[in-house]
Amino acid sequence: MKYYHEKALKNISFEAAIEKVTEALKEEGFGILTEIDVKETLKKKLDEDFRPYKILGACNPPFAHKALLAEDKIGAMLPCNVIVQQLDDGIIEIAAVDPMASMQAVGNKDLVKIAEEIRSKLKSVVERF
Repeated sequence: MKYYHEKALKNISFEAAIEKVTEALKEEGFGILTEIDVKETLKKKLDEDFRPYKILGACNPPFAHKALLAEDKIGAMLPCNVIVQQLDDGIIEIAAVDPMASMQAVGNKDLVKIAEEIRSKLKSVVERF
C-alpha cells in the first residue's frame, strides 16, 4: 500500500504552494500545529544545502479526539504530515500521508472509519491542485 497521496504542481512558487495548501487544509477542518523547514534545519544543523522542503503537521481536532478515544497511543502517529517540496526541475510537489497505511500497523478496527475519513479529506486537499 502506498503511504501517501501526491501531486506535482506547475507554474506556482514554493511560497504560494505553502499558502494554498494551508488554506485547503483549513477548508477541510485542519489546522497547522507544526511547520518544519527542512532546508533551513539541514543548513543550520549540518551546513548542508537542500531544496525547499517543508513539513506541515496538520491536525483536525474532532478526528484527533475520536482517534485518541479509540486508541490512547495513537498520538505517536499524530499529526498528519503534509509536505511541500521543490523538485530539481523546479516543479512543486505536495504529498500527504495516507492514514490508512499507518492505521494498518495499529490493528485497531475502531480506527478504520476515522482513518478513512481523514484519508478522504487529505486526498481532497492534494487533488484540489
